[in-house]
Amino acid sequence: MASNSLATPAFGKADLSNCEREEIHLAGSIQPHGALLVVSEPDHRVIQASANAAAFLNLTQVVGMLLADLDGDLLLRILPHLDPTSQGMPIAVRCHIGKPSAQFDGLLHRPPEGGLVIELERAGPSVDLSRQIASALDKIRGASTLRTLCDDTATLFQERTGYDRVMVYRFDDEGHGEVFSERRKPELEPYLGNWYPASDIPQMARRLYERTRVRVLVDVGYEPVPLQPRLSPLTGRDLDMSLCFLRSMSPIHLQYLKNMGVRATLVVSLVVGGKLWGLVACHHYEPRFIHFELRAVCELLAEAIATRIAALESFAQSQSELFVQRLEQRLVEAISREGDWRAAIFDSSQSILPPLGATGSALIYEGQVITTGEVPGTQEIRDIGNWLNAKPRVSVFATASLGSDAPEFEGIIKEASGIVVTPISDNAGEFLIWFRPERIRTVTWGGDPLSPVVIGDNPADLSPRRSFAQWHQLVEGTSEPWTPADLAAARLIGQSVADIVLQSRAVRTLIAQNQLEKFSSQIRVSGQPVIIADIEGKILLMNDAFRTMLPKDDRALHQLKDLAAAFHRPDDFIWNVDELLNHRRAWRGELLLRSEGNREKPLMIRAEPVEPSRDRVLGFVLIFSDITDRKAAEAARSRFQEGIIKSHRINSVRLDSKTDLVYQNLLSSVVENAQLAALEITYGVETGRIAEMLESVRNSTLRTAEVLEHLIWHSSRTSDGGDTKK
Repeated sequence: MASNSLATPAFGKADLSNCEREEIHLAGSIQPHGALLVVSEPDHRVIQASANAAAFLNLTQVVGMLLADLDGDLLLRILPHLDPTSQGMPIAVRCHIGKPSAQFDGLLHRPPEGGLVIELERAGPSVDLSRQIASALDKIRGASTLRTLCDDTATLFQERTGYDRVMVYRFDDEGHGEVFSERRKPELEPYLGNWYPASDIPQMARRLYERTRVRVLVDVGYEPVPLQPRLSPLTGRDLDMSLCFLRSMSPIHLQYLKNMGVRATLVVSLVVGGKLWGLVACHHYEPRFIHFELRAVCELLAEAIATRIAALESFAQSQSELFVQRLEQRLVEAISREGDWRAAIFDSSQSILPPLGATGSALIYEGQVITTGEVPGTQEIRDIGNWLNAKPRVSVFATASLGSDAPEFEGIIKEASGIVVTPISDNAGEFLIWFRPERIRTVTWGGDPLSPVVIGDNPADLSPRRSFAQWHQLVEGTSEPWTPADLAAARLIGQSVADIVLQSRAVRTLIAQNQLEKFSSQIRVSGQPVIIADIEGKILLMNDAFRTMLPKDDRALHQLKDLAAAFHRPDDFIWNVDELLNHRRAWRGELLLRSEGNREKPLMIRAEPVEPSRDRVLGFVLIFSDITDRKAAEAARSRFQEGIIKSHRINSVRLDSKTDLVYQNLLSSVVENAQLAALEITYGVETGRIAEMLESVRNSTLRTAEVLEHLIWHSSRTSDGGDTKK
């Protein structure tokens, strides 16, 4: 949907030129399968309600009434949950209202402007949680690939909800959605593999999908029920309905569904790493409603699925780390054996291409070009290097459409439509490059993405595209897109090669004394902290990257041992230096540096003797790496474990022994799924992202445990008309 206008249209006033900014959270109306009340506090008076509230609840009057005066036990049921400081998920209660009395499920939440919103629906049947959840969690945890997981997800949701069609959408980096998995009635047209443009889901809707994980449309042909009064008496503005499950849907979205022939929908968000990864979209071709308990089951399963997605997407990165470890070993051995590491990087027995799914690779180093696989000519590779030199420096650069980004390279797109580049030193023009060829392919869209609107007799009469027949687009000039795992692999390999380059240059500095000034200047400007010492431990070179980490004082630093005071446990530092100097023992370990302001900086040290022959040592090279991110990741793992233990102990409700056993068994499955995901994230994600990803899984697990507790409590009380906390 285009966004040509800068206006922010009110709900129901948008057209396809500005629907991206439609204020869909200010709907001012609800779907008619429930009723909505807005209650002031502390007097608990109804100050705003949906127009159908009195009839729906079997009451003569609603607006202006105190909850205590309404027929039934609504106030009694919500009073235990009215802590004004509470935040988080909505609260669910089971209550009786009206004359004659009927049973309702209510959902409570506090909108940003204050007061209390109560949404009421007719009470639904009890759900067998063991049958609905336990086997599903086993299936989710056992999925070994993303494809298997998404196929299982579509099946699990169709079995539990009964919708005619269930699709798992996956969004790409540009927001376009692919129907990645599908389960449908045999007579329905398949949508599997279709793509839908990002404009089909406006950004406002995407943000609400992240906040409210489950959305239900009971009947696309419903008549919206307005709120009375329209404006909130608390603010004089429209009620913020972001968290209202009854909220009316945008007329444009409803028209979109009508054009597809869909009558009812259930949409559940898949949020991975704090971002909207995709959706489970359920379509039905007759009106359909599912009650609170089953919606909560769907939300719980979606959280578990998102956790498993995070784990599976991390697995590919863990394979890259194993490759990098082997590569580094080969490079070190090559330096020791041949004095040159470059041949080892393109060792045919351990190709550098598979970790990125590349078809070719090139190394530009000290004016030379070395290649493997299918690559452009040497001059074209040099031209790419010069083009990259003119761009801002980044740790990894990637494009799947080199010819579009730089038209001068259109002639080489057959071999190099896609490139990933990582610098291997701080010197200009030294890169490691991977190539992918042009992939001419046909993308199947669910309707022509270039013609999303139809203009009727009146040019102002805009509606979403009416044809959803498959529309095929021939895509040329691009390669297979690079995935986050590909970029992570490139970053890891580049960092490893950069370390070897720095070490190699340090070695050459010691071997070629006559070129000391030339190469030591390269080491001095390197961003990697490094020290070079002679065989007596005298410091020959300490670059600025290391010096700037040291506390500012007047201490003279001539010998390696003089550095001991800069570290915690200086005796250990001195002992390791003695082992290095006197016994030529390489040193690998962690240190804690006392940096400026008495802060502590964790470092990894790699100290090596430089031995051109078995009986001769020229000196020593000490390379330091800042492992602050890794330590933060370890702390995140500890917090994660504590959070998991906490979630495992959640049981603040009083349950009978049989129900408690069901709860503990289901919670164990949730925790096991999270711990498996955490293990794969720990070994699969680049260090700087581990803390963020673990925190996401931890939050998702706690949310899942909370949903499960609410479900169990609700299920245990529905038989006697009790209430449940959600």
